[in-house]
Amino acid sequence: MNELVHSGGEADTPAPRKATTRTNDPARTMAGILEVATQEFAAKGLSGARIDAIAEATHTSKRMIYYYYGSKEGLYVAVLEESYRRMRAIEAELHLDDLEPVAALRRLVEFTFDRHADNEDFIRLVMNENIEQGSYLAQSKSIQQLNVPAIDAIRRIYERGVVQGVFREGLDPVDIHASISALTFFNVSNRHTFGLIFKDKARSAQSAARRASITDMVVRFVCKQERE
Repeated sequence: MNELVHSGGEADTPAPRKATTRTNDPARTMAGILEVATQEFAAKGLSGARIDAIAEATHTSKRMIYYYYGSKEGLYVAVLEESYRRMRAIEAELHLDDLEPVAALRRLVEFTFDRHADNEDFIRLVMNENIEQGSYLAQSKSIQQLNVPAIDAIRRIYERGVVQGVFREGLDPVDIHASISALTFFNVSNRHTFGLIFKDKARSAQSAARRASITDMVVRFVCKQERE
């Protein structure tokens, strides 16, 4: 007999279950773990990060994290992949092919500057992985493919510019990408030491003047120089 019975013999229905904060949505759970793990690894690096702290902050368990990612190192690789994936996904929404080559290049540099300035966690993760000599990123099965669109976008912009006679010939799209990354990355990675050494309080990673300066440097590098 399944019914619950009061002392008076009347049938009763079970009380409703209390609401719980746990979720049966694996995708949502994994997204939450990645978000918190990104902050943990960015702040403390691989060696300093603690799975216990990530589990507590996400209201999950170490066992669940290991179930999804296999190990601390597996979670770290997943964080790196997700960080690059987000960067490339937003780049794809810029519709650079709809712009003239110079305008498209300028837009890409400005986007990269803004994206780096607003995502110090990404900068820290890349810095930490370079300390690890890229050994964990090398284990990723998707990182190469994730970054193909970035180079393809620059290649299309550059080739259109060469055909139209506005870009000089003989440049490598990967080198252009490296130059953009170097200028915008340094602006965040070295903001504290650079600002301290040169007492440059007026400038910040979000400085409009610095943004315009970097953009102009890249565009002038790629464009043909008119003879006076």
